[in-house]
Amino acid sequence: MNNRIPLPRNNNNRDLLRYAGMGTQLLAAIGIAVFAGIKLDKWLHTFPLLACVLPLLVLSALFYKVFRETSRTRKDE
Repeated sequence: MNNRIPLPRNNNNRDLLRYAGMGTQLLAAIGIAVFAGIKLDKWLHTFPLLACVLPLLVLSALFYKVFRETSRTRKDE
């Protein structure tokens, strides 16, 4: 006999993939910003300046994007 009570189906997998995608996007964007900052610093001879400023700019823009995506209500809920 199966006496299990069916649990309401929620979108845990969808949310997991959504946040994992955001985290991957954040990591990749910061890595690209650091790489671009180092290359531009070598080209412009301003070594630590752009390698520090570009990732901070990208980080602030991505946090704004993550805040907007997580705070808005979805139409399917």
